[in-house]
Amino acid sequence: MKFKSIHLVLFFLLGTSVYAQFNINSFLKPSDTLNISRRNAVIISEASLGTITLVGLNELWYNDFPRSSFHTIDDSNEWLQMDKFGHVFSSYQLGRVGADVLNWSGVSKKNQLIYGATLGFTFLTIVEVFDGYSKEWGFSWSDIAANGVGTGLYIGQELLWKEQRITLKFSFHSTKYAEMRPDVLGENFLQEILKDYNGQTYWLSANLHSFSKNKDSKIPKWLNLAFGYGADGMLTANNDNVDNLFTNQDRFRQFYLSFDVDLTRISTNSHLLKTIFSVLNMIKIPLPTIEFNSKNGIVFHLLYF
Repeated sequence: MKFKSIHLVLFFLLGTSVYAQFNINSFLKPSDTLNISRRNAVIISEASLGTITLVGLNELWYNDFPRSSFHTIDDSNEWLQMDKFGHVFSSYQLGRVGADVLNWSGVSKKNQLIYGATLGFTFLTIVEVFDGYSKEWGFSWSDIAANGVGTGLYIGQELLWKEQRITLKFSFHSTKYAEMRPDVLGENFLQEILKDYNGQTYWLSANLHSFSKNKDSKIPKWLNLAFGYGADGMLTANNDNVDNLFTNQDRFRQFYLSFDVDLTRISTNSHLLKTIFSVLNMIKIPLPTIEFNSKNGIVFHLLYF
């Protein structure tokens, strides 16, 4: 689903998190038992936000491009799969928020996973159908598979460990490529975050304490080890030559190793802070990082964004 997935997850994350922050601490405390009014508020809010987002997407995005009959495409080899990692991330984060807000309303764990954790997969599948009717793109089975991986990562950990020991995170840094092709990679910083795959990094952030066999371990509960993936040198999706302008792309994959902080494991009695930490926990904390790539070998970054 191209770079729209990041647009959507940011909008949905903010919408579904902010609406529950009016009466601060007591209001944000998860209910021990089913709270009908909270559950109904969650359902109405998610349905409204989802409808507004889909209608807006249809009017503001798809109407600018010609429609077609439903068709599929194979875009699995585009952008060195960075767009697929975006789908995995978006599906995971939307599912996490969906489960969290149902937990806040006291819904059973089973229903949190059935109706909450699948939010990302359901929502992004609807958007994928929109793509299927757009002549510019098409319905992508590899996008659907990536959505399934993100949802499966969340649900699988809840079933296996009853917690998220491995979280998906995102980081970004500006690159030189956006100014070379701003119509595709972004005309300003915000657009670059969403469009420029060269500056995006997706992380698997594993909590060290939760994997320790010794539960009395002195490893800080918030300390994570993060494995990142990125790519560089991309001006087009497939290293193709567009109007003889992009003939010398030097595309390569990047792999990263770094420490990270799981903000949700920082001890606090404030439910407001817990909510803020939960929202911010989708961002990788900038820390010293080792990069491995086929072009430059091993590169050390004092602080990597």
